[in-house]
Amino acid sequence: MKVRIKKLRPEAVIPNYAHPGDAGMDVCNSGPDALIPPQGRALIPTGLSVEIPQGYEIQVRPRSGLAIKKGLTVLNAPGTIDCGYRGEIGVILFNSDPREAALVKHGERAAQLVLSKVELVEWEESGGLEASSRAAGGFGSTGSH
Repeated sequence: MKVRIKKLRPEAVIPNYAHPGDAGMDVCNSGPDALIPPQGRALIPTGLSVEIPQGYEIQVRPRSGLAIKKGLTVLNAPGTIDCGYRGEIGVILFNSDPREAALVKHGERAAQLVLSKVELVEWEESGGLEASSRAAGGFGSTGSH
């Protein structure tokens, strides 16, 4: 599927798949180096805007390498970019380390983008719902083993 993308800065990097079959495309920091304080957050600019087709979204997801090496994750993971948004894609990174700041250099891969199909819902209000084997069992209802 072709999706239109616009570079907002000349140094912005068009996302691409690192390996055949990958679901996510790496997106890079197109702003200055960002030093994220311990347990702090920063908005990392990508220098990109996109024209997402109707019926789709782009999800912004953490990179496993940043998570294990620097303790960085996408704060609102997965972040959603709606099809009507035309502004710059930003990545909200959170430094989970309680003692050490984390540096995200200019040009460094900051997150992954995944194009996902969206099903639109039409709610049908009802006075009752069909029974299920789970019923109202919620958080922790299946135990730990």
